[in-house]
Amino acid sequence: MNEVSNFINRIKNISGNMTDLSIDKARLIIKEINEFLFTNYEDIGTTDILGNSYKYFSDFHKFWEKNHKEILNIQIDEEKCRLVAEKLHEVFVRTNGIVFRKIYDTNGLCAEDICKVRILTANQDFRGSRSFKQLSDVFIDDGSIFDLNKIFTDPESFVKDIGITGLSQNDKRVQYAKNIAKFILDNHTTPYEIIHCFDNNVKEFKNALICSNSGYGNKKADMFIRDMIVLGIWKDIVGFDQIDVASDINTIKVALRTGIMFSAIPLVSSFLDIFCYQYSYVDEMNAKAWRKVWKIWNSKYPEETIASPCLLDYFVYNVVGKQFCKPNLFLFQCDEEKHRFFWHSGRNKTCQICYKKGKHNYAHSIDRIMPCEGEHGAVFFEKSEFYRSNVASPNYDNCPFKSICDQNNCKELQPPASISILGQTGWTNAYAKKENGGGGIMG
Repeated sequence: MNEVSNFINRIKNISGNMTDLSIDKARLIIKEINEFLFTNYEDIGTTDILGNSYKYFSDFHKFWEKNHKEILNIQIDEEKCRLVAEKLHEVFVRTNGIVFRKIYDTNGLCAEDICKVRILTANQDFRGSRSFKQLSDVFIDDGSIFDLNKIFTDPESFVKDIGITGLSQNDKRVQYAKNIAKFILDNHTTPYEIIHCFDNNVKEFKNALICSNSGYGNKKADMFIRDMIVLGIWKDIVGFDQIDVASDINTIKVALRTGIMFSAIPLVSSFLDIFCYQYSYVDEMNAKAWRKVWKIWNSKYPEETIASPCLLDYFVYNVVGKQFCKPNLFLFQCDEEKHRFFWHSGRNKTCQICYKKGKHNYAHSIDRIMPCEGEHGAVFFEKSEFYRSNVASPNYDNCPFKSICDQNNCKELQPPASISILGQTGWTNAYAKKENGGGGIMG
């Protein structure tokens, strides 16, 4: 805690016992804050990350690296995990497990080609992405674009040909393309058969994939492995139960709001989370929390469960996180009659009350709330993608986690965002030395 202690002492030396500061003292305090948070100096020291050594960004950076876990103190609530496990089991029964096996349209590709397209492009899913349908259409039009040797020798053309050069950070994308091709070529195999190089052990494959420096972290590796298993592309594998939920802001958000995971202080998406220490810690604990949920569920209902925590991903991430757990219920007011009504889409322009009476008056949105709040949520849920898929019987007209979140009073909790470590928006080009000024992060 030396860095913070020294900073506080410097502030005290400026302010003394005064609470009504002069502009001269306020100026000095601002200078101290800026220096503590945003500047470094010659002998500040270094930190090791992503296989390289970097100078500390500031004294705060040194302090945050050493103490972020103790300060955030993220815990897993086993009782809340039990409640969530019960709800997930109910969802499993009401959907015959279909919702945990749902996956994207494979566009008619065979297993070998699905695997090739997915492993060569899943690592490019950041700061914008293209759907599997779009990428597989490129493959169908010209499969030579996905030739491993061609990608390795000319990765820039691959990134251009699959249409992602407009998504930013192209230097990183080119390197990822080259490295994933190298990873497969170095194993003298194909994407479809590479799992055999690891004795069909998906955990061993995952570790090697992450170490390939090809853009695969835990999340993308977990999602790729999940796809290969759910689609039946890789068979007779071992270690699938060791693959976690693909942690992201949606699965973190649901974990916080259901209370299966909680922190000592609110999690803030701040540029001060230098080198993603907060996000990495939250990501780690989020995976552990959902694994605890899965273990409880699997232990109590061994005949009505899923084979791995990673299969929670579609329902928790897509259905609850992206569809239900957002302020997607809109309150409208009629421009003429001043009627008020809730509607499932913010794009609505019509007073639906007048419309039912045969009149066409305009309306505008004046507020938006979570669909699980109040008594009007069914207006949204019955129009949701999940409801319209008709996989649940009886269908859901509210979020299955509503009762749990209502008890916690945590519906407003927000997940932290990941702050890019390297690249155009990263920390390496934002350093500033004391007394020199400059620096700055691009959002």
